[in-house]
Amino acid sequence: MEIKQAEFLTSSAKPAQCPKPDKPEYAFIGRSNVGKSSLINMLCNRNSLAKTSSTPGKTQLINHFVINDDWYLVDLPGYGYAKVSKTQRKEFKLIIDGYLRHRSNLMCLFILIDIRHKPQKVDLEFMFQMGNWGIPFVIVFTKSDKLKPEEIEKNTTDYKNALLEDWDELPQYFVSSAVKKEGQEEILSFIDEVNKSW
Repeated sequence: MEIKQAEFLTSSAKPAQCPKPDKPEYAFIGRSNVGKSSLINMLCNRNSLAKTSSTPGKTQLINHFVINDDWYLVDLPGYGYAKVSKTQRKEFKLIIDGYLRHRSNLMCLFILIDIRHKPQKVDLEFMFQMGNWGIPFVIVFTKSDKLKPEEIEKNTTDYKNALLEDWDELPQYFVSSAVKKEGQEEILSFIDEVNKSW
């Protein structure tokens, strides 16, 4: 798939304010500072479509982008640690949960994981929750340019082993680097394929 057009559409403070569910939709989520905005920009061949920041918890709304007039890409607030109050964290959780459980056109959730770290409890718990809710998701390991190939292999294997403690079948995963544009083609091909079932 070639992205010819990528435009910011709207920001919503609550799921009810989201655009009409009239196109297939793909949402991106991860812990704060996982490289979500950088990945979105890389996928769309744009430098500042999604706002990048070194401050965790920058995305605080549900941000919709329309791609090729054909599908929606959604940038969700992060989960886990963010430099915000407990009250705000609770609000983020309500926004995210409400969106994920009731968005009828959500085709797939992309859960972003920083490949440099060991399996984190917060990520594993989040994936387990998505499984319980029956939300289709794939994993995108980010920042692969920071590691050597053998370290990437080891860390993805560690994650697979951690997941297999609760799961019979592993979710599909992609290895990506916003810097090297690694994973761009594979992720876009995956979206293209899933769009056919819309």
